Amino acid sequence: MRKSNSFDYKSIFGGKRYNSYNTYLKNKYGQRIQKVTVDAGFTCPNRDGTVASGGCIYCNNESFNPGYNNPAKSVRQQIDEGIGFLRRRYGVEKFVVYFQPYSNTYASLDRLKKLYEEALSLPEVIGLTIGTRPDCVDEAKIKYLQSLAKTYDITVEYGLESIYDESLKRINRGHDFRSYLDAIEMTTGKGIKICTHIILGFPWENKEQWLNQAKVLSQIEFDFLKIHQLHIVKNTVMEKQHLQHPFRLFTLNEYVDTVVSFLEHLNPNIVIQRLAGEAPKPMLVAPKWGKRNSEVIRFITSKLDEKDTWQGKFYQEN
Repeated sequence: MRKSNSFDYKSIFGGKRYNSYNTYLKNKYGQRIQKVTVDAGFTCPNRDGTVASGGCIYCNNESFNPGYNNPAKSVRQQIDEGIGFLRRRYGVEKFVVYFQPYSNTYASLDRLKKLYEEALSLPEVIGLTIGTRPDCVDEAKIKYLQSLAKTYDITVEYGLESIYDESLKRINRGHDFRSYLDAIEMTTGKGIKICTHIILGFPWENKEQWLNQAKVLSQIEFDFLKIHQLHIVKNTVMEKQHLQHPFRLFTLNEYVDTVVSFLEHLNPNIVIQRLAGEAPKPMLVAPKWGKRNSEVIRFITSKLDEKDTWQGKFYQEN
């Protein structure tokens, strides 16, 4: 067992106090890489009745879909429009296509091959990030992604949301923590990068559970982590629940403190793709912090500085 208090975070993290995705990309490619989001018209097994109906109680994909995304458009058209926008805005030349809304492995392998290869046909595209659920992969799909990973940068992003089965039931997730572990085991060692997505702030969970979650995830083999605060958006089951019986949600300061503590207990080898999420103001019900995502991240980095702490400070390696 090793405490990482002597960990040289300044050199390892490129001067930051956490292992950021931007630093990872710059070190790997020597330039900025931008994600282009596409909506390929998928659904989820907890929406169509396969394992449940109605979807996750907090989910409204319109709250994070870029304006150019529309499943009525071809994948190629969405990519062309997205690249055009991102080139003008950021001046980048290399892109990863992000299949984001709903479960993007929830289809036949033949359909997936057509969609993924259409995205990879553009010379500016160096890889794919595929958002999905742990119960929507199988050996054949992983074997195909393994073949793509020999040439392209391939990431599978598994929505876990919580390690606690009771929480997964309450949000109508339709799978358990064991399903996530099985998917990780199936994907590991295949040249495919793995991203895990979690949500902090479910009102029936507490800080002790969130810090335990950091410790549990630290012992699992994956590459990237996305951390998202619970926010309630319009046209969701959770909105109706909140209006009837308001939830206790994070204040901005509480969220910042929780994320900092979470990072302190997290394996420093895990690359952080996201520290907070953001919903459009017209769709956001709560919490209304009045801050952009970039401002929330600045609060988190300032708190890390203030405490003179860093990702993995209290991580213990078994």
